Amino acid sequence: MLVELEQFPYVFFLGIGGIGMSALARWFQANGHHVSGFDKTETPLTQALAAEGIAIHYADAVENIPAEVRENRAQTLVVLTPAIPAESLEWAWLRAQGYDIRKRSQVLGVLTQGRYTIAVAGTHGKTTTSSMVAHLLHHAGLDVGAFLGGIAVNLGSNLLLPRSEQAPIVVEADEYDRSFLTLFPDIAIVTSTDADHLDIYGDQNALIESFRQFVAQLKPGGTLLINHTADPSVAAAAPAGTNVIRYGLSAEQGPELFAAAISAEGHQFHFDLHGPQGLVPNLELAVPGYHNVENMLAAAAVAQIHKIIPEKLRAAVAAYRGVKRRFEFVVTTPQNVYLDDYAHHPREIEAFLRSVRTLYPGKRLRVIFQPHLFTRTRDFAEGFSKSLSIADEVFLLDIYPAREKPIPGITSEIILSNITSPTKAIQTKEQVLAAAKTDTSFDVLATVGAGDIDTLVPQLKLLLTERWK
Repeated sequence: MLVELEQFPYVFFLGIGGIGMSALARWFQANGHHVSGFDKTETPLTQALAAEGIAIHYADAVENIPAEVRENRAQTLVVLTPAIPAESLEWAWLRAQGYDIRKRSQVLGVLTQGRYTIAVAGTHGKTTTSSMVAHLLHHAGLDVGAFLGGIAVNLGSNLLLPRSEQAPIVVEADEYDRSFLTLFPDIAIVTSTDADHLDIYGDQNALIESFRQFVAQLKPGGTLLINHTADPSVAAAAPAGTNVIRYGLSAEQGPELFAAAISAEGHQFHFDLHGPQGLVPNLELAVPGYHNVENMLAAAAVAQIHKIIPEKLRAAVAAYRGVKRRFEFVVTTPQNVYLDDYAHHPREIEAFLRSVRTLYPGKRLRVIFQPHLFTRTRDFAEGFSKSLSIADEVFLLDIYPAREKPIPGITSEIILSNITSPTKAIQTKEQVLAAAKTDTSFDVLATVGAGDIDTLVPQLKLLLTERWK
């Protein structure tokens, strides 16, 4: 266990550009620590961190580590992301020199220790749901802090600083590498327990067991909000006395917390919330998608637990504007729409594309998808093919490897071969941009994926804004 973080005036991040890492970096910076870091790629996020006064370098070399870090080993905390490759020169040197090196999840566990914690877990939906919880409480006037896995549009950041140590902290509880087992929440939300990260877990049973361990760490008298589709053994692992609330879109599915009178009007979804804390009618959600209605049910229940009255809750839901790259409207005209989404699991892609179809019935839908990780592509190729086939046109980029090495025979082709859409192909980023300039066959465009496909977004926005005038 880490000792008091105040003993480390210097904090160095290996992989500072990661969305979770950058939130921690901002927290340390705001609390008076000297923060610096390495990342392999310069991005708008690292540029923002640099503008906030954080020194960042992009070449993996020991001499690039700031002098104050190299000269103050005992006073420096090194924070590590699992995405850093084992052959990293800086990591190897820091290890050899005996620096205190901790995973991001370990540091997050220390920061939340002794604090009222609301932890949002699940193989998908974590970032959106945690940002919803933080927004609802903040908008209603509560003092709250949050470490988020995305840039919340309302906050303009992935970090919400609390005003006091008594404020609740909202955290995204990541199941990757069993990171969420450093957390001991007062309220836990489990959005899904679908198979994922099988490179870590081996099979879904091991993943489920990890969720069971997480839920078992709820504090006495805590609350578990769990999606009705989650494995039932997860809820059964909650400590005696836990308030367990299942949630879902329909009362027919049997949950205690559900939505009724759901309707889509323009970009907005309207619904009534029914739950153990009472009825809240006429909620208006500006971020579309049935999956987002479901996410908002869980977030709104947390607000009800914190005694947010219906009028304030209704206003907060209406004011929520989402997370960057989650059902983000990039270009909108009366005839055409360009959307961007972070979906990288077949269930996420299916939920996103079915919601797009609901919003734009009869429109010709083109999807550009970048698979994320060789192992995920290998494990879920059939699911990717099926979910992407909802679109009229599908163009695949090459697999984004992130932390992984190539696996023989695992390419985007194994997804493409089983897609049933009338038009499909593998393209380069350059070909995607060239088609956006000249091809008029589509009405709705969506870029989808968790790799670096987001680098296409500003270029496509510029091209399509000009073309769709």
